Amino acid sequence: MQLVVARIGRAHGIKGEVTVEVRTDEPELRLAPGARLATDPASAGPLTIETGRVHSGRLLLRFEGVKDRTAAEGLRNVLLIAEVDPDEAPEDPEEFYDHQLIDIDVVTVDGAEVGRITEISHLPYQDLLIVKRPDGQEIMVPFVSEIVPEIDLEAQRAVIDPPPGLLDDAQAEVASSRDES
Repeated sequence: MQLVVARIGRAHGIKGEVTVEVRTDEPELRLAPGARLATDPASAGPLTIETGRVHSGRLLLRFEGVKDRTAAEGLRNVLLIAEVDPDEAPEDPEEFYDHQLIDIDVVTVDGAEVGRITEISHLPYQDLLIVKRPDGQEIMVPFVSEIVPEIDLEAQRAVIDPPPGLLDDAQAEVASSRDES
């Protein structure tokens, strides 16, 4: 199974290094020198990490065959993808791989059916669960513990405590009238 582990940022210096936005909690394992990674788009890779170092709090990588700034800049926004055993799970029980969350049911803390997770969106500062409702509409649920207090992989469900307006306008109106009481 494939797992997105980083997104390539801007070129750094003139010798082919790039900054990377790390998307794994195991960069020392997934982004180590010698690691061969698939890419999205596929035409950019595969890429093999030649060197890695931290500079001013950012991870810098150099790939085999990428020797100058122009070549490095051509890799900007490319996703780096590692091959992972599908049975592998993160060590921290509060962390999940995307594939573990896809197709699990979403319910509210009251037990009301919300839908099913179809995708995980990784934005620079926020992960979002994309949930398809029974009526076919999609909603975006911020993947933070205050809104998603429980993930039960055994039961294949995520429990959410949505703030007013997250699920629909009717929920916002009900919550608003409760607040006014």
